[in-house]
Amino acid sequence: MRTDTDDGRPVTILSGSLGAGKTTLLNHLLSNAGDRSLAVLVNDMGEVNVDADLVAEGSELELDDGVAELSNGCICCELQDDLETAVVRLARDRSFDHLIVESSGISEPAPVARLFTTESRVAALYDVDTLVTVLDTPAFLEAFAGEDAPERRGDEDDRPLSDLLVEQVEVSNLVLLNKADRCTEAELEEAEELVGALQPDAETIRTEFAAVDPDRLLGAGLFDPDRVTDLPGWKRALESTDGEGTDHEGDGRHDDHHGHHHPDEVYGVSSFVYRARRPFHPERFAAVLRELPRSIVRSKGTAWLADNEMRVSIAGAGPSVRATAQGPWIASLPAVERDMYRSNRPDLEWHDEHGDRRTELVFIGTDYDEAALRKGLEDALVTDAEWEGALEGPFPDEQGAAVVVREP
Repeated sequence: MRTDTDDGRPVTILSGSLGAGKTTLLNHLLSNAGDRSLAVLVNDMGEVNVDADLVAEGSELELDDGVAELSNGCICCELQDDLETAVVRLARDRSFDHLIVESSGISEPAPVARLFTTESRVAALYDVDTLVTVLDTPAFLEAFAGEDAPERRGDEDDRPLSDLLVEQVEVSNLVLLNKADRCTEAELEEAEELVGALQPDAETIRTEFAAVDPDRLLGAGLFDPDRVTDLPGWKRALESTDGEGTDHEGDGRHDDHHGHHHPDEVYGVSSFVYRARRPFHPERFAAVLRELPRSIVRSKGTAWLADNEMRVSIAGAGPSVRATAQGPWIASLPAVERDMYRSNRPDLEWHDEHGDRRTELVFIGTDYDEAALRKGLEDALVTDAEWEGALEGPFPDEQGAAVVVREP
């Protein structure tokens, strides 16, 4: 976390879906900043940066006096260089106490945070204070119920809203459950439970019209740069197991039956890790993913698929599941390349017969039948007769390719 000895100006990074209330929150912070002098960087995907206009209109700031706007792109991808230039220019030309960066509704906060924490001219000028996600709570609940709310997206981003919400929540230090007045007490408790499952360390605040004490967001010092990639509940679940399971009759299967984990008893959620050293039959595995119970709010990991030399990552968020080919298994590479990779990664877990090929999946949820899901996964593994055969399925086999295995 930040300390009083840090020299950089503190930065609060806001994320959240379009319409969640980020601009309302910005105006609230600007109107209640007290003695703080704030600079605001606003990004929007439209040709005209409406959000920046609204912020300027609702505050004492002018567009050319403390508000830097970036249009026609996402600040964490194609406009990364422009973001760096903008924040450096702000530090050089303006006098202010705290910077607030509002990322667009279709971007994740982690890449923005990395700009401020990696070795760069930006990191020398700023210190990330808190990552804040603003949720449209009714839409958040609907997304996980399979009723995906509409969301503006870039041309190449067809991910469902639940994917984006999960990634925004998973790296947050503080989550605002906005529009709480439109939810029942039971719905708010459900939303808090979902957030707790996705990010056990995040604080949650129920808000109406994004009204929150500025001290909870500005100068809170909740961000820890050493843990930005280790915060999500699924990673915590992976790290809580030792990976030592039982080989089934020496046939290469390896299942972790000790991978059950309670992320936080307060939230009533649990997780388990499934590991195997035998590939999945692609069609049977796809069927398991399509039939995951609705109470599974997050599924994540790497799958080994028969007749496919790609490491396939699985990312499920609520009712949607996507599969992406990350790259070839090291064991599938020519001997020279394989040995080079292994020499550079001495800690790589390596099986005498299968090398690095393995399945490692995390499931997080509430009120699900773990035994039934484990059995479904076991039954989806290839049989001895199938192992060497040509098998087809919906999963990608070219690096970088992605498919939607289950629609919301």
